[in-house]
Amino acid sequence: VILLILAANAAVGVITETNAEKALEELRAYQADIATVLRNGCFSILPAAELVPGDIVEVNVGCKIPADMRMIEMLSNQLRVDQAILTGESCSVEKELDSIIATNAVYQDKTNILFSGTVVVAGRARAVVVGVGANTAMGSIRDSMLQTEDEVTPLKKKLDEFGTFLAKVIAGICVLVWIVNIGHFRDPSHGGFLRGAIHYFKIAVALAVAAIPEGLPAVVTTCLALGTKRMARLNAIVRSLPSVETLGCTTVICSDKTGTLTTNMMSVAKICVVHSVQQGPIIAEYGVTGTTYAPEGVVFDSSGIQLEFPAQLPCLLHIARCSALCNESVLQYNPDKGNYEKIGEATEVALRVLAEKVGLPGFDSMPSALNMLSKHERASYCNHHWEIEFKKVSILEFSRDRKMMSVLCSHKQMCVMFSKGAPESVLSRCTNILCNDNGFIVPMTANIRAELESRLNSLAGKEALRCLALALKQMPINRQTLSYDDEKDLTFIGLVGMLDPPREEVKNAMLSCMTAGIRVIVVTGDNKSTAESICHKIGAFDHLVDFVGRSYTASEFEELPAMQQTVALQHMALFTRVEPSHKRMLVEALQNQNEVVAMTGDGVNDAPALKKADIGIAMGSGTAVAKSASDMVLADDNFATIVAAVAEGRAIYNNTKQFIRYMISSNIGEVVCIFVAAVLGIPDTLAPVSLISVNI
Repeated sequence: VILLILAANAAVGVITETNAEKALEELRAYQADIATVLRNGCFSILPAAELVPGDIVEVNVGCKIPADMRMIEMLSNQLRVDQAILTGESCSVEKELDSIIATNAVYQDKTNILFSGTVVVAGRARAVVVGVGANTAMGSIRDSMLQTEDEVTPLKKKLDEFGTFLAKVIAGICVLVWIVNIGHFRDPSHGGFLRGAIHYFKIAVALAVAAIPEGLPAVVTTCLALGTKRMARLNAIVRSLPSVETLGCTTVICSDKTGTLTTNMMSVAKICVVHSVQQGPIIAEYGVTGTTYAPEGVVFDSSGIQLEFPAQLPCLLHIARCSALCNESVLQYNPDKGNYEKIGEATEVALRVLAEKVGLPGFDSMPSALNMLSKHERASYCNHHWEIEFKKVSILEFSRDRKMMSVLCSHKQMCVMFSKGAPESVLSRCTNILCNDNGFIVPMTANIRAELESRLNSLAGKEALRCLALALKQMPINRQTLSYDDEKDLTFIGLVGMLDPPREEVKNAMLSCMTAGIRVIVVTGDNKSTAESICHKIGAFDHLVDFVGRSYTASEFEELPAMQQTVALQHMALFTRVEPSHKRMLVEALQNQNEVVAMTGDGVNDAPALKKADIGIAMGSGTAVAKSASDMVLADDNFATIVAAVAEGRAIYNNTKQFIRYMISSNIGEVVCIFVAAVLGIPDTLAPVSLISVNI
């Protein structure tokens, strides 16, 4: 029996170690295989593993960064990098050559550094290698995961404490029984003092057998296994059996924002246009539904009435055209994953999806007609229509100084330039506006400009939307090229505001957690104001007047004295501008306050915290690294599933405690029976084999 127990423990250890190794193996998938390196005076393609600090590397669109590198030369107007796997930022980040002076800058603020494993989505540049292997940001994540030991579950802690207490009590009773019966060692029936001592030693051992609940491991394992099966029906896939009961004891959930509380799919939520100017500027706002890249959603006006044919309104028609044509991204349907996905900039893909939602001006854009298309065709049906109607002739790429891009298109016997970019840059170049009520183009007045700027401040400030302005300009026929001088005297079309939208089910799920006595802390790499706005949009923090004393950036928290950090942790609801190490630090600090911490996440940057937490919960659509480092995976990516899983975990925890109480009460009867018999000197009432049978 002892050998079987040892073998079982060894098997559990091997499985745990294998899971840890698997997480590290998945992390290697984010490493680049090759790099374009300057060697012997010319650039050549070499294995990324051969890079050393000081190497000059060239990167371009689609390139996976092979090491941590510092920018030294820009070979295009801009360089944008998707570093969501490291920082959790929804949008790509623009890189620059200027040095960063701050010594404590977080990854998000290191705009001159290219991080290993991130991907270039726009532009071309050269950089010098400053870190390879373990000396990279990705390497620090790997080291953090290696240094993290698995946490002991709350039930196991209590069982260990109970086991220690029980062992002491049993040892005391056994010794007491043996000592009490010393006078009976010489009874003739035992055949001598030594045999009498051995006889009462056996009774003491029988007493120990009676007190120890041999069936407890089987009962606990059965409870957890049955709970795992029930959780699987709720779309919560348990990877570590003991984590089932940990859920029932959870007191704090640290939830990653991007991809967990939000969809991590940029979507246009608001459209702002000039409706009319006859009686002063009247600005019209339209809302857009849909929280993913699926081309499904409706446009509705400020009174909530759905527009049946949005593209029949002049401004919305031109916004759809501009969104489709002033765009270099791709929206496609992935049949293997069963969803729509992006290739390129998240903001540009959001515009492609908007063009599909606005539709076409004719009856062929009716929902009934579009629904007949295959999902592959539906992904770009309207965009493809505009690309056929308007042939691209020339492109002015986005640049940091202009903060906009333009594309020249030919259409029948005319040429049109469509522009999009930062609202302040586009508006400053606009001298006319397009009216939405009649399609007339009228001069841009100071009043109209002030009204648009006021509305922009509201969208970008209060609502924390990422805003772009769209414009057009009639160009001479047969024009073949564009110059920067052409980007003036533009006609303003409209503003679009986009965001990484909250998941629809999150609000009720978070409120249920709070009702159940579980505190939720939102953890994100976003800046403080944006994160606070998103939290208000989620709706679960409506009870807070503001986030004063409840919202901290990672640097603000680290600068607090130890006592103030303790107080801050007790009231914290939002933790922003974080790196992977900060997430792990937060989990550890909460555990030091005797909190049972669950961590949710979906990215590589979440892996160290997922592994450190009492229970790590990964999203089903998350990275393989996050899933391998977690104890549980939410197959449906639904935060609400956590609430159901917590309820199941509490039921399992209570059932297990009741089983233990039952077994201990049974064992107490056995102990009393044997103890009384031994003290009174009457024959054994229960044989050791009988005791084991009853206990099991």
